[in-house]
Amino acid sequence: MRNFFKTIQEDINAIFERDPAAKTVLEVLLCYPGLHAILIHRISHLLYKKGFVVLPRLISNIARFLTGIEIHPGAKIGRKIFIDHGTGVVIGETTEIGDNVTIYQGATLGGTGKDKGKRHPTIGNNVVISCGAKVLGPFKVGDNSKVGSGSVVLKEVPPNCTVVGVPGQIVIKESRRIGTIHDEIDLEHGKLPDPIVQELNCLQKRIIELEKKIIEMERSNIQ
Repeated sequence: MRNFFKTIQEDINAIFERDPAAKTVLEVLLCYPGLHAILIHRISHLLYKKGFVVLPRLISNIARFLTGIEIHPGAKIGRKIFIDHGTGVVIGETTEIGDNVTIYQGATLGGTGKDKGKRHPTIGNNVVISCGAKVLGPFKVGDNSKVGSGSVVLKEVPPNCTVVGVPGQIVIKESRRIGTIHDEIDLEHGKLPDPIVQELNCLQKRIIELEKKIIEMERSNIQ
């Protein structure tokens, strides 16, 4: 029981570390649905591990009604988790989440079909799942990686990478390593590269170069 309350305290501390809007402990306890969802999930998960089926599912459904966040009681969630805003977050049964993970509203950690066994993602330590991102399938998102807003990730992501787009593409590899779970997490998920814009810029440069060559050829022909 002591470990349980210590884990909850760490979840509260994570909010103060990552949300500048958090002012007091009372405010966090009363007004943060992400914390409520995590707290209730930790209770339902304990019951789930003891072999109960209906009661933990009932508890998780109550949590979904109260918070707008759906976490299956079978999901394994680590320490210092922060679900910001939270509305629309869905976390599937066989999902495994490491320590120091940040999840924004509308994110889904789900499966892609009716397969049995492990069918949901494993999220490493210090990962940021941005708003509206979908991580679907039984693969791992490596430590210290970020998933951009609205991205759909369908395959494994190595550590220290940034993924954006539909389907998700790795646009940054071996970014700044965070190291331990006690170090600061890079929450700058609103300034990620756009691979489509990058490709359009490359095409635009290529067109300009070709136009210059055409003009030079026309001038040489005239002379």
